[in-house]
Amino acid sequence: MRIGELARRTGVSERSLRYYEEQGLLTAGRTPGGHRDYSDSAVDRVIRIQELFAAGLCSAKIAQLLPCLRDADGGPSEIATPRLVAELTAERDRINRAIDELVRSRDVLDEVIDAASGC
Repeated sequence: MRIGELARRTGVSERSLRYYEEQGLLTAGRTPGGHRDYSDSAVDRVIRIQELFAAGLCSAKIAQLLPCLRDADGGPSEIATPRLVAELTAERDRINRAIDELVRSRDVLDEVIDAASGC
């Protein structure tokens, strides 16, 4: 499929898809005319990339992680290394700390809202 169709099927801009390719996150064949030609599995790959970006991972970490995931179901493959597991555990811990900080901020805002509502 061409880049425009992949963009439509995933909701990701063509510019982002080109960036993913530049970063080694996504690969495409080329037509005789030089246009990108993606396989159907690229849809799953792009969705997975989006999920990993949403989790707060940078493109370098995603590039390291993607070979350890199966695109169709997102499950782990057999090539995940102990070092990668440790790095991902640290990343998960960072996300958990950020969530805790956000919850504390929300609680403070709730208190302020409650106090201001009583005026």
